[in-house]
Amino acid sequence: MRFLVRDRILGIGDDYWIEDDRGNKVFLVDGKAMRLRDTFELKDRQGRVLIDIRQKMFALRDTMVIEREGQSLATIRRKRLSLLRNHYRVALADGSTELDVSGKILDREFAVEYDGELLAVVSRRWLHIRETYGVDVVREDADPALLIAVAVCVIHLAEKERVGD
Repeated sequence: MRFLVRDRILGIGDDYWIEDDRGNKVFLVDGKAMRLRDTFELKDRQGRVLIDIRQKMFALRDTMVIEREGQSLATIRRKRLSLLRNHYRVALADGSTELDVSGKILDREFAVEYDGELLAVVSRRWLHIRETYGVDVVREDADPALLIAVAVCVIHLAEKERVGD
């Protein structure tokens, strides 16, 4: 499944649609303005909130939390001991599963893997539409909403880190 995301600097209050490869609107990323912490909602076409994405308060380093229906799904932060700045770790709520996100985050060229197995690829390379990147979910049994939320989080964290430098 391939999804197209109109690329923007993910500022608070930004809303944008994510489309499937046929141009149908599938998800809305709703950036919430006027909040103490960075907050986004991933909604379906009918406006139902599928996933909440928020910055974790009182964390030593920038951390984003992904929730579904009030239950934690994942926590995302830059990998601590990585020589590469573009390496993030996604700890799923089950406590034993970690996803690895690595590549050129700011260039929108990165992969999401579990235990060495590719789950999704984020890329601009195979698109001819300016300021758009794709999220290609390569496993049939993967949760597209969760993987899109992971992509939104790591891009947001990388942009914040770049601006903060």
